[in-house]
Amino acid sequence: MCIFAARINREIFNLLTTKKQKIMQTLKIEATPRADFGKKASRAIRREGQVPCVLYGGGETVSFSVDAKALKPLIYTPNSYIVELTIGGKTEKAVMREVQFHPVREEILHIDFYRVQEGKPVAISIPVRLTGNAEGVKVGGKLVLSTRKIFVSGPVDKLPDEITVDVTTLGVGKTIFVGDLKSDDLKFLTPATTAVCAVRVTRASRGVAAEAAQ
Repeated sequence: MCIFAARINREIFNLLTTKKQKIMQTLKIEATPRADFGKKASRAIRREGQVPCVLYGGGETVSFSVDAKALKPLIYTPNSYIVELTIGGKTEKAVMREVQFHPVREEILHIDFYRVQEGKPVAISIPVRLTGNAEGVKVGGKLVLSTRKIFVSGPVDKLPDEITVDVTTLGVGKTIFVGDLKSDDLKFLTPATTAVCAVRVTRASRGVAAEAAQ
């Protein structure tokens, strides 16, 4: 877990350091090299319950297939993973870059993986989790998570399994943007103007504000 400080209207949110950062988990997947290519070969692979895939970046492009069931923990989850692919006895680390689904059926048609290269930063989307009881919520506001994942770049051994944002001092009508987040290890690739979360004004919060003004 990685807890980030956020800066709003020049005020620095407290950075919580009481919990040790949890590094992103690795998911191991066994794969089979592909010798046949093209649409006909891909359809044949899918009929056998396999998903055609490709690994590229920093070396030769490798085509392979994976059992569709083995991909479920990677696809149907809010989490992000470093993927350890074993293809024909050779193991390489990668991140999932793109997934193609059937337009009607919930079927995975193809997956692109990008090779993790030693000494080079890894770009990946990481889920966001909010922590703390926002000041705005205490007076009737509604806390809303606007961005569920943030695209970042960083060393593979520094990637957290989640970006946990402390909203304790977030007031009614206030918003945390990606540009407000600070990290020594990560570069944020999602636009700085993207809203991460906000405390929205509600009837209850308006009532509290009116009473306080009297």
